[in-house]
Amino acid sequence: MGRERARYWKARWPVVHPRLDADSVLQQVIALDATVTGLEKQSYWRAVYRRYGAGLHEHRHFLVAVSGKRIVGFLIGEVRDWEFGSPPCGWVFAIDVMPEARQSGIGAQLLQAVCTLFRREGVRTVRTMLSSDNTLILSFFRSQGMMAGSLIPLEMDLD
Repeated sequence: MGRERARYWKARWPVVHPRLDADSVLQQVIALDATVTGLEKQSYWRAVYRRYGAGLHEHRHFLVAVSGKRIVGFLIGEVRDWEFGSPPCGWVFAIDVMPEARQSGIGAQLLQAVCTLFRREGVRTVRTMLSSDNTLILSFFRSQGMMAGSLIPLEMDLD
């Protein structure tokens, strides 16, 4: 695949793309995630796709990168309003690229595409949250210009 630029589209339910249908998109995203995480989360991804891939809400985005008929990456994000007193901002809550397609700019193109959509929606800030030990994705986001923000994540065990 090399430095080939993949094509992108905002997924819809059903996907309006000449070579891929909605079920194909969903199955490929589930497979890509399972390749990376080692877990096949069918029900989780079906719910996410219904919420973000159905095209029912203009501020929710389910983007995929395609090479031929194969999905090689995806990104899911949305505009969230006034969380914790923050003005509306874009949130990226899922991004992944097939391991063999990494380092080819696909993740950067997906992030750039969703940032373009966020800007069109009047958003001027994009955020994400990740595990502090996930150095791969942390390095990716930092390479794209993201840095620690003003919000501090807090958590507690309920056991």
